[in-house]
Amino acid sequence: MYKALLIEKDGGPYRASIQQLDDDNLPEGDVTVKVDYSTINYKDGLAITGKAPVVRKFPLVAGIDFAGTVEASSHPSWKAGDKVVLNGWGVGETHSGGLAQRARVKGDWLVALPESLSTRQAMAIGTAGYTAMLCVMALQGHGLKPDSGDILVTGANGGVGGVAISLLSKLGYRVIASTGRPQEADALKALGAAEIIARDELSAPGKPMGKERWAGVVDSVGSHTLANACAGTKYRGAVAACGLAQGMDFPASVAPFILRGVTLYGIDSVMAPKELRQQAWQRLGKDLDLAKLDGMVREIPLAAAIDAGAEILAGRVRGRLVVNVNA
Repeated sequence: MYKALLIEKDGGPYRASIQQLDDDNLPEGDVTVKVDYSTINYKDGLAITGKAPVVRKFPLVAGIDFAGTVEASSHPSWKAGDKVVLNGWGVGETHSGGLAQRARVKGDWLVALPESLSTRQAMAIGTAGYTAMLCVMALQGHGLKPDSGDILVTGANGGVGGVAISLLSKLGYRVIASTGRPQEADALKALGAAEIIARDELSAPGKPMGKERWAGVVDSVGSHTLANACAGTKYRGAVAACGLAQGMDFPASVAPFILRGVTLYGIDSVMAPKELRQQAWQRLGKDLDLAKLDGMVREIPLAAAIDAGAEILAGRVRGRLVVNVNA
């Protein structure tokens, strides 16, 4: 038997609860993992509360990522005792996920945990931090260097934002953090932000083109915020878009793209190819300041994950929530 956060909708109301399940409930897969830790991302909040149709198969164990130890494997890449991490691939959406003490998945979905990271640190990073790394890699791949100019990070108090600030500052970039919680300015500066701007500067409808303010952007917000971030990007700058906290719409014009040569990169963490995932996790193990990461983390037991899902959607969570599924 193992504990899991189960989502159900059997012709009745959508509901999330902590259940005791037996191994017959484990889905198909060639690797079984003893989960140490999971986490609560924004998408997990949507799945747990049912605020968006993230879960598309019922009943289903929630949790889009996990880190733990292989218990059994028929996959050639993995053996019992291997430390692994998983993000995405529809886990927690169409395939039972990581908010459980055990998980069974396809071995092709797993990535070896870098030796420099513990399973707890891997979930302190989580899908949010892994996505932040993909954004940073996109900006660097575009050719942006610390002397190219400032980098704007929107949704700075969220998981993507916090890890992006820490990564960028350690790599030598000057970071401008946009937040709706000015009382958290000191915490953002401790992560490495050099300047704090109010969310209101970007969240309302704006002009097609604005003053050139930053060379690059990591955006997890979408909607008007993303449009205004693009409008303020410098000539031949780049924007990495990975989220929709404000909305899925993009009320912008083509002006920044055809008049300033701005590039908009869409960052998909769910179906990213394995080689890119491996590169991102190796970079996280090397480039992320783990002391700063520890300062972003609050650990909760599995029983608290349901309430945490609502909290993260309400914007009341700063940094990262790590779920100890065995607590």
